Amino acid sequence: MSDIERKVLEVIVETANDHFFIVDGKGRVLDVSPGAAAVYGMSRERLTATTVQQLQADGVLKPSITLEVIRTGRPAQLMQITGTGRRVIAEAHPVYVGGRLERIVSRSRDLTDLQLLQDEYTLLQKRFSEHLRRSQGGVSDEDGQLDDALDELRVRSGVMRELTLLLKRVAPSDATVLMLGESGVGKTAFARQLHRWSRRRQGPFVEVNCAAIPENLFESEMFGYQPGAFSGAARQGKAGLLEQAQGGTLFLDEIGELPLPMQTKLLKVIQDGSVTRLGDTRSRRVDFRLVVATNQDLARRVETGAFRLDLYYRLNVIPVTLPPLRERREDIPVLAEACLEQLNQRYGQRKLLHGSVWSELMGGDWPGNVRELENWLERAWLSSQGDLIHSPTLGGNGETAPSLTPPGEAATGPRLGDDEGLSAYLARAEHGVLEALCRTLPSTYAIAERLGISQPSVVRKLRRHGLQIQR
Repeated sequence: MSDIERKVLEVIVETANDHFFIVDGKGRVLDVSPGAAAVYGMSRERLTATTVQQLQADGVLKPSITLEVIRTGRPAQLMQITGTGRRVIAEAHPVYVGGRLERIVSRSRDLTDLQLLQDEYTLLQKRFSEHLRRSQGGVSDEDGQLDDALDELRVRSGVMRELTLLLKRVAPSDATVLMLGESGVGKTAFARQLHRWSRRRQGPFVEVNCAAIPENLFESEMFGYQPGAFSGAARQGKAGLLEQAQGGTLFLDEIGELPLPMQTKLLKVIQDGSVTRLGDTRSRRVDFRLVVATNQDLARRVETGAFRLDLYYRLNVIPVTLPPLRERREDIPVLAEACLEQLNQRYGQRKLLHGSVWSELMGGDWPGNVRELENWLERAWLSSQGDLIHSPTLGGNGETAPSLTPPGEAATGPRLGDDEGLSAYLARAEHGVLEALCRTLPSTYAIAERLGISQPSVVRKLRRHGLQIQR
């Protein structure tokens, strides 16, 4: 290594926000970055005069990630509590020379400040809860915005009004918000309202369903590409979704479905604030507020290795959990009335809900939450004759669920065509089923419910077969 390269490396290590350890294959500490002393409670000289085995025994490293790499020979990532009580996320990588483990390079990032921010958020949430109880559920109307938001979000229950207040408080900041909750609870609607309250409301709101973009297209869609970057690329190139969110809000739905390689790239964008298009060598600055959502347990996915721990802590700044509809039944009437108004406008007819429907609406568990409620009402609207809407499950209209038997299949069993293999037959059968459902069901969510698969899977299948909803 030349003197210039050595100087460059020293500047990188000494000025980085992360804290670096360089250890030999037996655990002896060779070098650490200057900032490590404040986090680990020992001077640079003392740290480089000991071993990671001794540091773990003394409680300075709890536990030592370097020892994990020495034990397994593979890269590792874990949470550490240092001797000074700091909480850090650490990762370490082995360096092999001639098949022999010569060095372990580890780096750690202090998460204590992030934890303090989350504690402040929890305290703020507690204070608002107490305020709501004192005011007997009353909600202040600041600049007339909150009541308008409540009407748009269709919330009436105390817990949802409280969440709305909290979102309004964090909206002016650029802190990342993690929307949690079951599928269909309204995470997208709340993300949009958060954007409208933010200082970025004049900018774009870019929504990305991470589960709906094929993995082989995800990088080009998210990061964009230069002309000629790959076969089939647009001649003028294309700005990715990250660039399109410039000055606004980027909403990543189904973040738990993000492939691991893309998690790494997204983490780099969050850390660096820049993006590089495919086929380009020049990075471009990006400035957006990040909001993500998932119906999965991200902490559990971290434990199984399906989600990066460092990305999880980058995203889990302001967690907001939206309760399922069955836990806030007070919201059902206003949601149903709003959906009915939309259906009447869409189909140009004024229909009313029959009184007998309300017991089923209020008594249902709604595992699909708001989305299932909307699909149920649309099926009831379409299947009910006259001006009164009855339950689609009560009969009276003679309509039955569409058959899943592919067109042309006899009741006696499937028939393979001449020279038709199993793959071709299954593709033909899938096309036939989806084609029939597209004619009889009103949305991809309804098809997903009928088939027992996810809505993003339905979207991908329809795109593959060139089909679309016909109702």
